[in-house]
Amino acid sequence: MLKNIIGLLAGLLFGIGLLISGMTNPTKVQGFLDVFGAWDISLALVMGGGLIVAIIGVQLAKRQQSSWIGILIELPSKTSVNKKLLIGAMLFGVGWGLVGICPGPGIVLLGTGQWQAYVFIPAMIVGMLVYQWFEPKLG
Repeated sequence: MLKNIIGLLAGLLFGIGLLISGMTNPTKVQGFLDVFGAWDISLALVMGGGLIVAIIGVQLAKRQQSSWIGILIELPSKTSVNKKLLIGAMLFGVGWGLVGICPGPGIVLLGTGQWQAYVFIPAMIVGMLVYQWFEPKLG
């Protein structure tokens, strides 16, 4: 029960942070990605702040076997770059650039009633299902 409450609170905090930072505004995100046009650097500060928090969190997690509420910490063991990772990253980047939405902000946008989320989230789910179907064939 405590695990679910903490997960809910963390998700709410993350969603509020995405709203406040402007990461849920597709136009702002596309402006950030348009480095050769009307570049909006403000989201770089948001990402930099997130990166600092993540680095600190990972370093703390590496020193512990379990979380503060007793859940085993399992950090990823794979550190290599392979074909699947590169293809996935490219697809993610192209999709993010085209619509200015990624999964986290897309879910937050569902709660705000913006129509883009009602197109993006089903498309994302279809993409995940297609990947699950193709993944065994990719080897």
